[in-house]
Amino acid sequence: MLFFFAVGGLRAQTPPPNSGQSNPKRETPPCQQVQEPAAAPSQAESQSGKEGTEKPPNAAPNERSPNGGSEENCASQSTAEQLKQTNRILWVVPNFAAVSANTQLPPLSVKGKFWLATEDTFDYSSFIWTGILAGQEFGTKTYAEFGQGMAGYGRYYYHIFIDGVSGSYFTEAIVPSLTHEDPRYYTLGHGGFFRRTAYALSRVVITKTDSERNSFNWSEVGGNLLEAGLSNAYYPAEERGVRQTAINWGAQLESAALNNIAKEFWPDIRHFLFRK
Repeated sequence: MLFFFAVGGLRAQTPPPNSGQSNPKRETPPCQQVQEPAAAPSQAESQSGKEGTEKPPNAAPNERSPNGGSEENCASQSTAEQLKQTNRILWVVPNFAAVSANTQLPPLSVKGKFWLATEDTFDYSSFIWTGILAGQEFGTKTYAEFGQGMAGYGRYYYHIFIDGVSGSYFTEAIVPSLTHEDPRYYTLGHGGFFRRTAYALSRVVITKTDSERNSFNWSEVGGNLLEAGLSNAYYPAEERGVRQTAINWGAQLESAALNNIAKEFWPDIRHFLFRK
C-alpha cells in the first residue's frame, strides 16, 4: 500500500529522607518531565505484547548519588522515551507495524498478522490518502480508459483502494503467515545517517522470522509481486501484461523502501520537533 512520507512517562520516586539525621540535607526533587498523551495501543500491539514489552534502555530504578547520577539517568530515560515509535506519524499516518529500537517482541500470531493488515488497510487515513492519489491520477489522466467526471474519479478511487487492500494483506498477513515471517519493522535507532538508511533499505529484502532469525523477505518481495499480478484481473486490458506487472512491482518495492526510511527516522524527527 502506498504510504506517504511525512515529517507528528517515566516516574521518578524520591526515597524518604533519613529520619535519623538531626539536620537532614534537603533532597533535590525528582526530575519533572512533561508527558505526552499516550495513544491507545492498537489491537495488533496488544496481541503481540508490544505495549507491555517495550522498555527504554537504561530503565533501571532511579537512584540518586552525590555526583548527580539521578539527573543523568532521568535524562537518558527521557531521551529513550522520546525516541520510541508511536502508533501514528504526526497523529495521522498509520505506524502500527514499527517497533522501537532495542525492543524484541513476541512473535505475532496468524490472527495478529491479519489484524495488523486490517488496521493498516481500513484506517481512516487510508481512505483520505486513496482520495488524494485518485485525484492526482484523475487530473493527469493516467488511465484514459477510466474516463472523466465523477464516474471516472470513482474508477480511479476503487482501483487504487483495491491495490492497497491486496498489498497490505499479501505483505502483512497472507505471505508472512505462510513463511512464518514477522511483518513488523524493527528500528535500528543508532549509528550514522547512511548506516541507518542502508539498514532501512535492506529490510525490503531481509526480515525477521517468527523464530527471531534473519531471512529473505518473502513477505515484502513476494507479497508485492502477488499484488502486482492480481492487478491484471481488474485493470483495463491496456494496463495488463508482464511489462506492466513488473513496473507495478518495482513501484511497490520503492514505496516499501521509502516507508522503511520514514519509520526508521520518525522517532528522531519527532524528538527534534517536539522535545520539551
